[in-house]
Amino acid sequence: MSEPAISVQNLSRSFGKLEAVKEVSFDVAAGSVCGFIGANGAGKTTTMRIIASLDYPNAGCVKVGGHDVVNSPVKVRSLIGWMPDHFGNYANVTVLEYLDFYARALGYRGKDRQMRVQEVMEFADLLPLSDRFSNKLSKGMTQRLGLGRSLLHDPEVLIMDEPAAGLDPKARVELKHLIRILAEEGKTIFISSHILSELGEMCDHLLFMNDGRLVHQGDAESLRVHGKQAGLSLYRVHLIGSSDQLSNWAAVNPNVEYLETLKQGGRIQIDSADPEKAAYILARMIQDGLKVNEFHREERNLEDAFIDLLESTNQATHGAPMTPPPLPINS
Repeated sequence: MSEPAISVQNLSRSFGKLEAVKEVSFDVAAGSVCGFIGANGAGKTTTMRIIASLDYPNAGCVKVGGHDVVNSPVKVRSLIGWMPDHFGNYANVTVLEYLDFYARALGYRGKDRQMRVQEVMEFADLLPLSDRFSNKLSKGMTQRLGLGRSLLHDPEVLIMDEPAAGLDPKARVELKHLIRILAEEGKTIFISSHILSELGEMCDHLLFMNDGRLVHQGDAESLRVHGKQAGLSLYRVHLIGSSDQLSNWAAVNPNVEYLETLKQGGRIQIDSADPEKAAYILARMIQDGLKVNEFHREERNLEDAFIDLLESTNQATHGAPMTPPPLPINS
């Protein structure tokens, strides 16, 4: 079995009395895309900074490519591309000059430097911006510049802290496309975001932090089946006629709960995830005279699943329901 690209074992980090990270452990497989999710203040950025060798743990061990981030920081930095949520760009410095400067700092010289800068600019679609000042770019352009800078030395592992924050829909689609290409090239990508739906689409594995602790890890489907809606199925039903037909029918069927009225029909919840049982109940609905012209099963919303996860974690820890912390969500 190959060594993980990132290995975090019993990691803890405190700032005075504040415990930002509490005994966190996880591995990220080489060549995978791993999403890192949590509300503001959950400990994500602190964890990522330690992985990037920009901060020190109080306890635990972190390795990148088998190299300890504390004992071998120079080697670790040669393996990673670090894209923070905010980074410096400079007045009166063009995009080309900006990348050329960092390529020089990384040791590229002569034609090798020119070729590498050209390759990165082509990949990140920065060539049309060559003569634009780096501090006069839109948010989406700035993120592409940051991605380009992080890729100059062709790292094996790319660490991205909230790269999609503040991007418009077009820029988010472009960024997601670039991440997919990098994944296809075999790079390991560790990416934090509040946009759960997008991470669910692009990530092989998801890690969830809350209050400095890792509370769940797995793929998107493993989160959807967690919590109070586990073992249930949701259906959107369209009717010819009043939605009252559906709500009245659900009221007398013990296996069905009416959730919401829609413009034509409504949403129902069936107390089983078994497709055969759901099919039987839906067939009975039609046999009972409801004029159904369309229905389809809904996947559980990742944001709702995450909130359920936080509630169940808090109940297990404190024995009381919680008001979950605000989690900005972009659809």
